[in-house]
Amino acid sequence: MHNTPNGPAIPGWRLIVSDTGRYWAIRNRAFPRVALRAGVEPAVDADTFEEVQAAVAEQEDKARTAVAAAEKTAVANAEKTTLAAAEKTAVAAAETTGPVS
Repeated sequence: MHNTPNGPAIPGWRLIVSDTGRYWAIRNRAFPRVALRAGVEPAVDADTFEEVQAAVAEQEDKARTAVAAAEKTAVANAEKTTLAAAEKTAVAAAETTGPVS
């Protein structure tokens, strides 16, 4: 196997071509854990450069989707926590002041 320093490149990924001509791409930086838990692969292989490029694009898309979903869930959970705290404060205030006449 050999790196392809003067050949085709995929930004953010190290490209290797095996002695048999098979392409491998390995991500330079780790994907976020949430993406890895979602099944995103940091290394892909294919018969041609175009195929490995498509495989890389697929993994990057999956990672973006996984991260976006996790962020959306985190925001929703934070909003629920804030609402629950506000309701608890309002109930405590109502109990302290008693019924309004």
